[in-house]
Amino acid sequence: MSLVELSRHMHSHEAEIIRGRLEAAGIGAVCFDSGVNIVEGAGIALPARVMVLAEDLNHAKLILAEDVSL
Repeated sequence: MSLVELSRHMHSHEAEIIRGRLEAAGIGAVCFDSGVNIVEGAGIALPARVMVLAEDLNHAKLILAEDVSL
């Protein structure tokens, strides 16, 4: 089992919202680098990444496609 990147976000709260949405749908997800950005949206920091298991990637994409606002 390996983790793959689902999405990147300059604002860590966006990544956490997506992680929560996936968890609510039964898909395990973690956020990498969400605590790195001291100045949110400054464009100089690392984006927060939402990671899922490789076998969950397609299902996670379908879940997020249902959420038009994301």
